[in-house]
Amino acid sequence: MKRRTIAILPMLIALVVIGFRYCTAEKVTNPLTGKTARVGLSSDQEETLGLQTYREVLSQADVVTSGREHDLVVGVASRLAPATGPEAKDFRWQVSLVRSREPNAFCLPGGKIVVYTGILPLTKTEAALAAVMGHEMAHAVARHGSQRLLRTSLAQTFLVGANLSMGDLDPGQRQALMAALGAGAQYGVLLPFSRQHETEADQLGLLYMARAGYDPREAIPFWERMSQAGGSQPPVYMSTHPSHERRIQDLQDFMPKALAEYEKAKDRPGGARGTSNLP
Repeated sequence: MKRRTIAILPMLIALVVIGFRYCTAEKVTNPLTGKTARVGLSSDQEETLGLQTYREVLSQADVVTSGREHDLVVGVASRLAPATGPEAKDFRWQVSLVRSREPNAFCLPGGKIVVYTGILPLTKTEAALAAVMGHEMAHAVARHGSQRLLRTSLAQTFLVGANLSMGDLDPGQRQALMAALGAGAQYGVLLPFSRQHETEADQLGLLYMARAGYDPREAIPFWERMSQAGGSQPPVYMSTHPSHERRIQDLQDFMPKALAEYEKAKDRPGGARGTSNLP
């Protein structure tokens, strides 16, 4: 009977490719921690992709171009953009309000922001809206999407190498091993990485809104409202986001740093802003 074995060479080649791609990838500095990370796209590539996606989204959406809600979203963006600091000095910020029941907002690479009208009943105040928009802008400034793209690509390369290495195994055994490796990559590497980015964006978003003169404490009741409106969540290990409870606790723990920025903002022109209700 033929002995079924695992070949080493394909896995070694995959590891070499992974090492080369990681070491040659562009480095970015985390604006929150000062640590470096690797990204899968250059700044120019990100900006091009972000602008292309932004145009595609708007071409298929009901874009709100005037009115109190529109002016409010534009005004919040104009206050937040300078607060993002030198990491976003080359961003060409744009913001659009889209009529949709979906309670959502996002910021594409390069600074293209989209806010859905469905999020406004949950934000309730201008400061809470600043918390939402600051969170999404933080993802773009920290280049989280490009970091995840590289991490996902490296994981896929690893899995391809592993699959080729197991080419001589029994098909059932091979399928079981690949399923285990895939689950390990997903739940042990990719999802925790995504949750880490969500926490970073929460904290950076607090700093941005505080620097812009919005009371960062209004982020807490917003996330409490989101928790009540969002229904049940999947187990944390299966989610791209922290649990609502963990998110709120992390925000509370980080709040002293944000409040220190808020106190500084009170002394700058324009002062503090944070209690006005949305229309």
